Amino acid sequence: MAGHNKWSKVKHIKAREDAKKSKIFSKHVRAIMTAARQGGGNPDNNPALRLAIERARADSMPMSNIQKAIDKATGKLPGVTLTEVVYEGYGPGGVAIMVECLTDNKNRTVAEIRHIFRKNGGNLGTSGSVAWMFEKKGIIVVGRGEKDDEVMEQALEAGAEDIKEMDEVLVIETTPEEFNQVLEAINQLEGIEIIESNIQLTPTNTTDVSDEVAEKVERLIDALEESDDVQNVIHNMA
Repeated sequence: MAGHNKWSKVKHIKAREDAKKSKIFSKHVRAIMTAARQGGGNPDNNPALRLAIERARADSMPMSNIQKAIDKATGKLPGVTLTEVVYEGYGPGGVAIMVECLTDNKNRTVAEIRHIFRKNGGNLGTSGSVAWMFEKKGIIVVGRGEKDDEVMEQALEAGAEDIKEMDEVLVIETTPEEFNQVLEAINQLEGIEIIESNIQLTPTNTTDVSDEVAEKVERLIDALEESDDVQNVIHNMA
């Protein structure tokens, strides 16, 4: 009986580890697909895709999974036609939320997104209902260190619009047109950790909410991100 209990515990541990790995892989798939859609499927000409692949490989993601994500994003999977669609809505506390999806069945996806919003205290809106509160920006997040001044100088010279100095990271903003140029310039510096890099919607204004409401919004965002069709979830919660 003791042996059975031990095996039961091992199975639970393995299940948790498998779930954790699956979540990490899903995050990498989304990053790879976003980069491939924005800059093409050739990593030699797409620094954002190259970095996304390097991060995925560092977490032992198989190349077959990586290539499948690239093929899916660039429409090369046989028999699969994918469409980009963006849904807009409000979460608890009036927080504006944009949901970027890639789907082969828009009817299925919109039904699922609407259900997730409703189940988590939000409402799916019509096209244009919250889009006016967002704009596209290139975002590069870099871990802080001894080379902060060099990173900022390199980024600004390459065309960065703004740099926000946070406690642990530098958040570099660019126009979509200058994104690859700035990313490539930063990537040339040695010993720099690029934590995140993509072109994404960013809020032009933010909404302050209580801690209680923030937890509800985070649950909604988590639920949306668990959907296979969802690529990115962007919100304006402060």
